[in-house]
Amino acid sequence: MSKPLVSVIVPTYNSTQFLEACLKSITDQTYKNIELIVVDNNSKDDTKEIAKRYTDKVYNRGPERSAQRNYGVSQSAGDYVLIIDSDMELGAKVVEQCVEQFTQHAELLGLVIPEESFGEGFWAQCKRLERSFYIGVPWMEAARAFRRKAYLDVGGYNEDMVSGEDWDLSQRVERLGNIGRIIEPIRHNEGELSLVKTLKKKYYYAQEFANYTAVNSNADRVASQTSVARRYSLFLRRPLMLLHNPVIGAGMLFMKTCEFAYGGLGYLKVKEYSRI
Repeated sequence: MSKPLVSVIVPTYNSTQFLEACLKSITDQTYKNIELIVVDNNSKDDTKEIAKRYTDKVYNRGPERSAQRNYGVSQSAGDYVLIIDSDMELGAKVVEQCVEQFTQHAELLGLVIPEESFGEGFWAQCKRLERSFYIGVPWMEAARAFRRKAYLDVGGYNEDMVSGEDWDLSQRVERLGNIGRIIEPIRHNEGELSLVKTLKKKYYYAQEFANYTAVNSNADRVASQTSVARRYSLFLRRPLMLLHNPVIGAGMLFMKTCEFAYGGLGYLKVKEYSRI
């Protein structure tokens, strides 16, 4: 019996710093029947040159990653599609475990892949700790692997979204069938993360988040995702994780408090602008 083809889609933009490790983690998978597709958005660095060393399916598309991902899927031939960012690295058995779950469980239309962070410096350690609290929390995780038909049936990513789009797609697929999960993780490379960098990112994405909350029909899940109290409850219910390294624990709580404040400012800015 032939093994199903898996299409791995990687959107890129000036991704030289992380792309080599990302693509190598895909070619090093224990499961080998993989089609690698890179969709770049007019990079000004060596992104395309690096990508072409790993695949001849390198395209150019914009303006944002949702459109890039959808275009990548439109060019794919796989039974299943797996979509990751260029600063992510796949654990060696990610694709193998995805195929096992899809082939053994016909009711599954999508799969959550647990995500771990790593990087350089104090704030990257804080981000790693934060992300560890979200593993297994259904309203925080989103699927990254899909049956291609299910992905197309729901129309793929909403191209008007640049924030919350992962949650949105996963929830639309879940309305058609079940979402499962695997054990092997994706590792998210935060690089040399600074507090200023993460706050700027939070401010930018918060300004775009209204597009997600406006169209999403799962009110309970949106309420959890946007609740500061629910997020803090995740942290405080597991105090041993915070106290394992008290300095990192305190730093993570401080970082999240600052992120919530900057995110709130970004969201209010859009709300105020919309009333003008």
